[in-house]
Amino acid sequence: MLYAQKFNTPDELNQLRRYQDSLKKLGYQMINNENDVERKNANYTFIRTLVSALKVSNSYAYNFDSLKTLSILRSPDNKFRIFSWFVMNEDGSYRFYGTLQMNTGNKLQLYPLEDYSAFLKNPEDSVTDNRKWYGAEYYKIIPVTGSNPYYVLLGWKGHTVKSTKKVIDVLSFKGGKPQFGMPVFAGNKKICNRVIFEYNRQASMLLRFVPELNLIVFDHLSPPDDKLKTQPETYGPDLTYDGYKLLNGKWQYKDNLDMRNVPNPTDADIADPKIQAVKDRKSVPRRN
Repeated sequence: MLYAQKFNTPDELNQLRRYQDSLKKLGYQMINNENDVERKNANYTFIRTLVSALKVSNSYAYNFDSLKTLSILRSPDNKFRIFSWFVMNEDGSYRFYGTLQMNTGNKLQLYPLEDYSAFLKNPEDSVTDNRKWYGAEYYKIIPVTGSNPYYVLLGWKGHTVKSTKKVIDVLSFKGGKPQFGMPVFAGNKKICNRVIFEYNRQASMLLRFVPELNLIVFDHLSPPDDKLKTQPETYGPDLTYDGYKLLNGKWQYKDNLDMRNVPNPTDADIADPKIQAVKDRKSVPRRN
C-alpha cells in the first residue's frame, strides 16, 4: 500500500536535523579520514545513527538533503527510497552499504543491503535478495511498468586501484520483499540478470538513461590493444556508443548508436556524451 506524503512536525524536524548533523560529520570521516580503521568505525556509527534517524516518526518525509557522502534516491512512484554509499578499503577496493526504506507511513520498514559482491561467482547471472546484494552506489532509478513491474538501477561500483565498475541492475518485489537481478537484458546471444562494466580507473564512462527514447546509453569500452582483451583494467571509451532499448518489458542490446539522435538532458540541441560523463561523475563524489 502506498501512503500519501506527510509533513514532519516541528518536534520530528528537530530530531531529524540533529541526526542529520551527526551523519554529516560521520560521513565526512568515513570518506576522508586517511586511517582505514577510523573510516570503518565512522561507518559503523553512521549506520547505527541512520537507523535511529529512520525510526523517527514520518522519517520517510525527510529528505536528508544536506548529506552529500551518500546517494538517496526515491522511486518515481514514491513507493520506496534507497540509501547507498561506500567505504574505501586500505587496498583501494570498496565495500558498499545501503538500506531500502519503504513508504509505509508511520510504520518503519527497512531492508538492509549487505554487500555480497566478493562471493558472487557469476553476478551477471545471479538473482539475489537484500542479504546478498551486488553492492553499488546508485544514481538513477528507472521504473518499468507492465504485468511484471520492476525498477532498473544505474550505479557506480568502484573496484580496485586499477579498475572501476558500473552496473545496470534490477530491483523487483516478490511477496513484498526486494529482489535484485532479473533476466531482462538481451544481447550478444545471451540473457543477463544485470549488466556490469569494468574499465580503467583513470577513465570516465558514460552510463545514463534517455527517457525520450526509452534507452540506456553507454560508452563502448575496448582495450588499447587487442592483446589486452583479457585485462579489463586497460579498457576505456573508444568514442562509440551502445545501449539497451526497452521493448515489451525487456532491454534489447543496440550497438553503434548514432549519438546525434540522442537528446542531451542539459542541452536539447547539442548531444555531447563526454560532457555528460563528466557531469555523471561529479554528481556522485569521488567516482569515475
